[in-house]
Amino acid sequence: MTLADAVLGVMFVGLIAYGLFGGADFGAGVWDLLAGGTRRGQRQRDLIEHSLGPVWEANHVWLIFVLVVLWTAFSGAFVSVTTTLYQPLLLAAFGMIARGAAFAFRKSVTTLGLRRFLGASFALSSLITPYFLGTIVGGVASGRVPPGIGAGDVTTSWVNPTSTLGGVLAVLVCAYLAAVFLCGDARRDGHEDLAREFRGRAIGTAAITGAVGLGGFFVLRADAPLLFAGLTGRALPVVVVSVVAGLAAIVLLVRRRYAPARVASALAVAAILVGWAVAQYPYLLPPALTIADAAVARATLVATLVSLVVGALILVPSLVYLYTLFQRAPSDDAPAVGAVSAPTPVR
Repeated sequence: MTLADAVLGVMFVGLIAYGLFGGADFGAGVWDLLAGGTRRGQRQRDLIEHSLGPVWEANHVWLIFVLVVLWTAFSGAFVSVTTTLYQPLLLAAFGMIARGAAFAFRKSVTTLGLRRFLGASFALSSLITPYFLGTIVGGVASGRVPPGIGAGDVTTSWVNPTSTLGGVLAVLVCAYLAAVFLCGDARRDGHEDLAREFRGRAIGTAAITGAVGLGGFFVLRADAPLLFAGLTGRALPVVVVSVVAGLAAIVLLVRRRYAPARVASALAVAAILVGWAVAQYPYLLPPALTIADAAVARATLVATLVSLVVGALILVPSLVYLYTLFQRAPSDDAPAVGAVSAPTPVR
């Protein structure tokens, strides 16, 4: 393993973390969209809001981390991606801004119309943002981002079959992860009926995601043959791990073992991301730019790696503590977590 590989590997760990935690974050917004009317969906939205509240900003730390490392250690690739895929990047950024603003402000408004508007903005942004992020992955993985400033087609680089597949799978995976995580949150807060609802959604979404993923192999064979060859070749063992973990997660959900189901689901998603990396190795921007060619000077790579190690000693324990703290069951003298909030008076 080279120094460039090590730095990229650390960056990819951040990408996986964003896929898991940020993905569940976006997926919760999708279920907010599908919760139903104001009254019927209130309890589900209360649970979603409570689950997201402590961590929704922390989740985006991983995206910033990935972008900064890519910019610092592989600046040529960063420029190529941002200048060719600036359209979906811009749309995803607008989606994140709209989503964050709506999530923050909808709790403070009192008029029903404005609450509905902000709620719809939050939910729709949660749906379209992972789609655009998925199209970016599809554009890179299918070899439509050549090295150079604006060297690729700014439209067909992300409007193509592989990018569409990536966008659809991103939305489905986010919704699936959120449903699995919300099962455990609902049970912890004593809402078994909500846990059953999200369990059914998780199983149904898993089935749809599996069907789309299976059909996606035919899309990749026709539209991205190099990626298809990698996934069915050197990355096949990793893909098998993802499938086995996904099936195990479904079994655990059926048996209502939500905590291990989270682990299995996370493993399934992480494995498919690792499979993508293995499939296109040693290229950072296939089929022209390798990791070695994209890397900056050795001194910068060393400084970056040292900074990442030191930063991880501070950041990782803090995030682990944050996530662990809000996964504890409420104490007897504390208000029930995720309890139905009193309706906000309409003025």
